[in-house]
Amino acid sequence: MTKIIGLTGGIGSGKTTVANYLLERNIPVYIADDEARKITNSKEVTAKIAELFGDQVLENDQINRAFLAKIVFKDKEKLAQLNAIIHPEVKKHFKKWLKNKQNYKFVVKESAILFESGSYKDCDAIILVTAPLETRIERTMKRDNSTKESVQQRINNQMPEKEKIEKSDYVIQNILLKDTHSQVDELLNYLK
Repeated sequence: MTKIIGLTGGIGSGKTTVANYLLERNIPVYIADDEARKITNSKEVTAKIAELFGDQVLENDQINRAFLAKIVFKDKEKLAQLNAIIHPEVKKHFKKWLKNKQNYKFVVKESAILFESGSYKDCDAIILVTAPLETRIERTMKRDNSTKESVQQRINNQMPEKEKIEKSDYVIQNILLKDTHSQVDELLNYLK
């Protein structure tokens, strides 16, 4: 039976870097955030989000992601309401994706909110990608062209890293890329 390895980390930690490296190593990786974006653009889900948050979240009949982010990253309750719409759809999509991967010993499910969404319960093991807080903030500011305050606000809305470490089976320190790759290689050898 194919094992599910969860891959998570706070914003700017480098979980996408690790996911891309795993893909290069021919490990199937399900990127939950990418799939959630696609699902959010479906007419059915767009309608549910507009019903909950009002038509002001729409721009040309699509979700204005920046506008919606400003709402939900300031209000944990609104974020939970949004997740209640999107997460069941992502879970269904993942199950379909997994059916096509049964010939693999393990697959990786990458999700920024693996613990918060409850998806970790479906995983056989969890990998947490970490980096120093200032590094994470700098990476995110550069990547998203955002302010330090807005990045800090998003970090504050995520589960504290200490809690994630306690719940994880493996921790990868993502500071220098070659060291990160070495840690992933070591982990892959162990998992195989």
